[in-house]
Amino acid sequence: MSTNPSNAILVLLFSSFMFSNCVYANDTTEALSQTKAAENQEYQLGSGDQIKITVFNQEELSGEYTINGAGKIALPLIGDIETKDLTVKQVEEKIANKLKPDYLLNPRVNVQVLNYRPFYIIGEVKEPQSYPYVDGMTYLNAVAIAGGFTYRAKEDHVMVVRMKDPKKQEIRLNMDEKVMPGDVIHVEERFF
Repeated sequence: MSTNPSNAILVLLFSSFMFSNCVYANDTTEALSQTKAAENQEYQLGSGDQIKITVFNQEELSGEYTINGAGKIALPLIGDIETKDLTVKQVEEKIANKLKPDYLLNPRVNVQVLNYRPFYIIGEVKEPQSYPYVDGMTYLNAVAIAGGFTYRAKEDHVMVVRMKDPKKQEIRLNMDEKVMPGDVIHVEERFF
């Protein structure tokens, strides 16, 4: 039985197309699942965050605190508390554990983030500096807050260094992706 060469080419092209779509679908699914996992993680506190601590029925132990550069806050009676890279719930537990049994029998502690650490934007924007973080903002919103693009700016993406990245590597992100507190956003210059 002889095969027509044009049919063989069509089968080969169809097989290649199907394979490439499967690979693309797997890559896209994996990227989306990684993005969703990152979004579902609880917010971790860091230097520059302002928090409000309420110890119920203990006004002298309650108050507003800004996490210092070392990632700590200083509380009355119990001293320095390490808060960097901890969630709000973990900080609540840490403070409650320090207060019992020496100071309070059954301390009830609530921690609330009042202001997130700022983000920084540099490069080809009209007003490069730090700005207060607003939950849910995109990189396009961040550029608008910084006065918009200069005439030399690449407007389709930004380069970002995430505060939580120990290697401090720049990653390329689309303008519609979400800003994270502490991000250093670099708007690149175009060459034409």
